[in-house]
Amino acid sequence: MQFKPEDIDSYIKIFPDEVQAVLQRVRETVRDTAPLAEETISYAMPAFKQNNKVLIYFAAFKNHIGLYALPSGNEAFAEKLKAYKVGKGSIQFPLNQPIPYDLIEEIVKFRLEEVVGKMAVK
Repeated sequence: MQFKPEDIDSYIKIFPDEVQAVLQRVRETVRDTAPLAEETISYAMPAFKQNNKVLIYFAAFKNHIGLYALPSGNEAFAEKLKAYKVGKGSIQFPLNQPIPYDLIEEIVKFRLEEVVGKMAVK
């Protein structure tokens, strides 16, 4: 049976310490950027929702951190994401390279604008 985390804390705890640190920093980046967003687990991954809409998902894998900004997030940041492996709605940040937390913040701000409107984003 596959592990189904109840919350983001229990999700993060299943990974090695160095990956936990990265996941926690991704979480803090999203939380700082979208302080009113609700933490949840969706599709067995950490996610942040605002106005009942997902802003972003993230997950850890053997060699990368996956960030899921939905297709619109990937399309809006296509130029900045050229250095990374991307799919229609996924981004892979290799664990053996610096994680671009500033870019994650930009993507979250973009998604916030999509979900709640430009007036709500600083």
